[in-house]
Amino acid sequence: MIELRRIPNLWQRWDVTVRDLPLAVLLAVMSVIPALQKYGTQLGDLPRRPFDALTALVIALECLPIAGRRRWPALCLALVSAGFVIDQLRVYHTVAGSALPIALMSAGAHLERHRRTVLLLIGGAYLLFVAVLDRRGSGEGVTGFTTFFLAMVLAWGFGAWLRQTRRTEEERRARLAEDTRTAERTRIARELHDVVTHHVTAMVVQAEAARYLTAAPDRLDGTLAAVGDTGRRAISDLRQMLDLLDPEHGAEPPADGIRTLVGRTRQAGQPVELTEDGEPREAAGRAEAAAHRVVREALTNALKHDHGAPTVVHVRYGPREISVQVSSDGSGSDAASPGGSGRGLAGLRERVGGEFTAGRQTGGHFVVQARIPTGTPS
Repeated sequence: MIELRRIPNLWQRWDVTVRDLPLAVLLAVMSVIPALQKYGTQLGDLPRRPFDALTALVIALECLPIAGRRRWPALCLALVSAGFVIDQLRVYHTVAGSALPIALMSAGAHLERHRRTVLLLIGGAYLLFVAVLDRRGSGEGVTGFTTFFLAMVLAWGFGAWLRQTRRTEEERRARLAEDTRTAERTRIARELHDVVTHHVTAMVVQAEAARYLTAAPDRLDGTLAAVGDTGRRAISDLRQMLDLLDPEHGAEPPADGIRTLVGRTRQAGQPVELTEDGEPREAAGRAEAAAHRVVREALTNALKHDHGAPTVVHVRYGPREISVQVSSDGSGSDAASPGGSGRGLAGLRERVGGEFTAGRQTGGHFVVQARIPTGTPS
């Protein structure tokens, strides 16, 4: 048996004509029920005529096109209007006349082309219809005909409002999707920047230093080996970053850790002192990953702009937050600096999830500070 919760999904998979067919059949059935015949639409105030063989065809002409009201709104409106005119001229006054406002509303909501032309044709046809009823002795009067016309205009207007609402919602969803794609592209660009810049900066600094070691083959060989190791680590970190960009992948701290990151920076020629207070908590994975980003970007910045300057990294693992401070005294030479875009530190301000500051302090020290909530209770 089909589960009840799956019925709405099955219903949505059906074609719109199939979904609208029950409404058409319901109107047709109601039109032939004797107890409801006196509740039909009556325009013209002419004496009612008993149902005959033609009545069934008129009811079918008014009701069955409702099944195509969304797929073929103009055709539906034309057929239903023709059936309504015959219904009123033959003075059947069936419940099927209620299909006309439904057809008008559907045309207002789903008709995409020639909307003004359709409105003009409807208005002209209605004036002709009123003239015919008047010649047949209708006692409806101007007030009655005008009221009925305004009711039909209201039905069309309601459909037009639904159309505009639907279009506005589609535009909103399109903007949201585009904003989501833009945010995702920005996130990927920042992740690439964070991963690549650190390693490439170290490789550039090491390569520049190797130019001055041609007279010392042993040291030159070690420097070039360090460049190769840095390149391999860059490839490894890029692969890890691609895994992290997977939306189903959790934000876990990098496997190498801050100590390894500091060690690689020392190998690139930057004197770095590391101090760690406390121990990271198991539930602080996202905060630890953010702390790793801050340290990595700060050390990359120091390599670029304060190469050779003593740098101090202080990380404190508190009960409710991780505090990071990276400072360099700015006294080192930046002759080997490859330059920077200023993008990395600016991007961190949006991703740390806590307090973040970065700038040159009094005395020339460049200090990066961050306080990252762990989300764990004290």
